[in-house]
Amino acid sequence: MELPINPIAIPIAAVAALFVGALWYHPKLGFGIAWMRAAEMTEERLKSGNIAIIFGFALLFAALLGVLLMQFTNHQWGAMGMIGAKPELAEPSFEAFMADYGTAYRTFKHGALHGAMFGVLGALPILGINALFERKSVKYILIHAGYWMLTLTIMGSLLCGL
Repeated sequence: MELPINPIAIPIAAVAALFVGALWYHPKLGFGIAWMRAAEMTEERLKSGNIAIIFGFALLFAALLGVLLMQFTNHQWGAMGMIGAKPELAEPSFEAFMADYGTAYRTFKHGALHGAMFGVLGALPILGINALFERKSVKYILIHAGYWMLTLTIMGSLLCGL
């Protein structure tokens, strides 16, 4: 029995998060200037730091988020949890169940829905709480939450549809 996910889905979703961020926070294409003002970020500070480490960890964190998001978009993982993720130990009824439902709700559209829900119900509250205590503006919250809602929608779509 094969795992209910395409093995390249998580790396593709992680790279997609960085690609969306490059567009979303770009000063000429997206909200880069507004974000810099809301975050009190300067050009000088933006250019500091080790860019390889920053993007390396951003990619790692996006991949970790993809692993978590997969649990929300791909319902077959719930079935795998029922048998301890060891298909070889499952009863024959599990094989029959997976034969009938192993590809149910495995579409880009379904993944997008669950990714968007994760963005609204997960990312928005976390970012909002942090920003409130950091005394950041509503604009700051909306720029970041908007990015994550869009990104998680795309990531969910890829994780479920690939």
